[in-house]
Amino acid sequence: MYTLGIDGPDAGAATDRIAAALDGRVAVVRHLVEDGAVGAAAATPATTYDLGDGWRATGDDDLSLDGALDRLAPDHDYALAVGFPKARIPQVALGGVDVADELVRVPDADALDLDAVVEALHDRPERETLDSLVARVKRSPDADRAGAVATFTGRVRARDAADDAPTEYLEFEMYDGVAQRTMRRIEAELEERDGVLAVAMHHRQGVIPDGEDIVFVVVLAGHRGEAFETVSDGIDRLKDEVPIFKKEVTAEETFWVHEAERDGA
Repeated sequence: MYTLGIDGPDAGAATDRIAAALDGRVAVVRHLVEDGAVGAAAATPATTYDLGDGWRATGDDDLSLDGALDRLAPDHDYALAVGFPKARIPQVALGGVDVADELVRVPDADALDLDAVVEALHDRPERETLDSLVARVKRSPDADRAGAVATFTGRVRARDAADDAPTEYLEFEMYDGVAQRTMRRIEAELEERDGVLAVAMHHRQGVIPDGEDIVFVVVLAGHRGEAFETVSDGIDRLKDEVPIFKKEVTAEETFWVHEAERDGA
């Protein structure tokens, strides 16, 4: 799922124009600046879904933008985040607003070159989660032959031993396009195996704090044997063949490391 922030005094009109130009299922996440709640009952549920002609939801779990985007990723092609200028996602900046990751800057919504915005967005990595990758392989035209879905998730661990200085975060860098092309090649080669129907893998970029997920490998196969073997081979090949550079920041020092050493794989 491609994610795009939209910020500035004309954000509403810009969101409407961009959403209409996108080809696919589009979600919009808006930052509410005022509390619109009315009359809290003593037994108010933690979460409410209103179903019928469409749906809406409310809850008290303090859902973050990242949490909302992760929920949307399995079944949307695009997500537009309106009013989150500090979010580290590609941003359309309107007027003089400051944003964390400027993709396009224009004075107002009418000045948007929609084709240029979409093209620039498609040059950025998509947001993937384990759920979105599982949903992708399940859409395989051969899914009716599948009896197994196997997954691997690598995450940032704080320490290898009790006396290690805790890792605060890892930072990953990739050559533009090279890592993605290599992963697509590995996926295609693994899918040539007997009994393997679909393979999807993804490695996050940038800063990833302790406890968060880094890398996913998902395999759809006829039986569990092929699925487990291919997941194991997939993560081994990703670590061996995909050019990814990792910096580790602990409570005591900062250093570059080989990816295989401490990313949970």
